[in-house]
Amino acid sequence: MASPFSSCKQKHAFLSSLLLFLPLLLLISSSVADLSFNFYGSSCPGAEFIVRNTVRSASSSDPSVLGKLLRLVFHDCFVQGCDASVLVRGNSTERSDPGNASLGGFDVIESAKNVLEIFCPGIVSCADVLVLAARDAVEALGGPVVAIPTGRRDGTVSAAENVRPNIIDTDFTVDKMINIFSSKGLSVQDLVVLSGAHTVGAAHCNTFNSRFTRDPRGNFELIDASLDNSYAQTLLNKCSSSMDPTTTVVNNDPETSSTFDNQYYKNLLAHKGLFQTDSALMEDDRTRKIVEILANDEESFLERWTESFMKMSVIGVRVGEEGEIRRSCSSVN
Repeated sequence: MASPFSSCKQKHAFLSSLLLFLPLLLLISSSVADLSFNFYGSSCPGAEFIVRNTVRSASSSDPSVLGKLLRLVFHDCFVQGCDASVLVRGNSTERSDPGNASLGGFDVIESAKNVLEIFCPGIVSCADVLVLAARDAVEALGGPVVAIPTGRRDGTVSAAENVRPNIIDTDFTVDKMINIFSSKGLSVQDLVVLSGAHTVGAAHCNTFNSRFTRDPRGNFELIDASLDNSYAQTLLNKCSSSMDPTTTVVNNDPETSSTFDNQYYKNLLAHKGLFQTDSALMEDDRTRKIVEILANDEESFLERWTESFMKMSVIGVRVGEEGEIRRSCSSVN
């Protein structure tokens, strides 16, 4: 079987993250101790290879799916923990909530699961597939290779009512964001580092177009002074090209949207954060200092991303006899 690493540097980064986070696993929670690296080593040795191949294949025909997979894991882990509950179809499920209406990447997860069910039926959880796929998406975009412990089990409950109290809305203050992250066991540094996911992906105009408008004469008018004027005008022009702001999309990062790098933080220093929550990171001393460090040191960002992503990937995991191993990711057994 071919090596999953495209370079010696990536292999070194993977091994380094593995050594770094073995002690961290034992500190986060008791349930996390039931996870392990290479959990499927004997029961389904090709599991991670299958997920990585599926992600790479899907992105070759649709590069935008990589950003979608990364966003998808955030919306899963922040609501009830990393249990793949966001994947479940049906009325009143998390997936049906308007806050999740623009999520994508579901087909990639289902495709990987279908292949896994052929070779290892009933063994690999959808929760693990989702976390691994998001990890592999970052790698495919040029980001770090993160060693991810596996052994998660799938949740059996998916309720729309759990979504809104647990996800970050684009108009949140820093205090609100810190409170949500803290409730998940994540720090202020994790908040700033994981916000770096906005270095890739795209957003619909209705999530940020309240920051500017046109006056009655049709002239540009800036509402949010924390946004660069010329950047805001560019956004207005792009969003004005369509009558439906829920369908028009704009890259989160106007500079290097297809590369996982620290450009997001450089954009923030230039007042070019797409969302109000992005710009808010520059308005608070607790977060601005971290933004400045990451903007000037890409290696530091990638190292901290590895740590913060791993921490997020073990929020509220089901292990042992908890939950189940779904046969299909879109429905409970």
